[in-house]
Amino acid sequence: MSLKDQITEDMKSAMRAKEAERLGTIRLLLAAIKQKEVDERITLDDAAVVTVVDKLIKQRKDSIAQYSQAGRTDLADKESAELAVLEGYLPARLSEQEVAAEVVAIVAELGASGPGDMGKVMGAVKQRLAGKADMGLVSAAVKQALTK
Repeated sequence: MSLKDQITEDMKSAMRAKEAERLGTIRLLLAAIKQKEVDERITLDDAAVVTVVDKLIKQRKDSIAQYSQAGRTDLADKESAELAVLEGYLPARLSEQEVAAEVVAIVAELGASGPGDMGKVMGAVKQRLAGKADMGLVSAAVKQALTK
């Protein structure tokens, strides 16, 4: 079963269980997937769906930070609940050490050296680690690998 089908099934089970918050988050996710499919006139595979989930998670994390800073814990809690539901659709993430090892291997393959090669390395890393690692963590690992 594809990830998109799993999300649809989860929506149906949330409807049956009358889980309003979970249902709203899943509908939001399906709407974002459908929007991307319509905009690009394609059917998304699992990797592309993970990319959409990643984007929504990043938005939730940014919102939580802003709401917390503004003292709006009610809204931050709502965003946190949505974040928990969305994170359930991500594959297992690589640890910091695994990300660093992958980045070092890619830097060696490309023969990159110095901060000037960051764009080239990030392009290769994004292809290999898309959906498997947090890109903020990856970016920090690339910077560290290129400054050695």
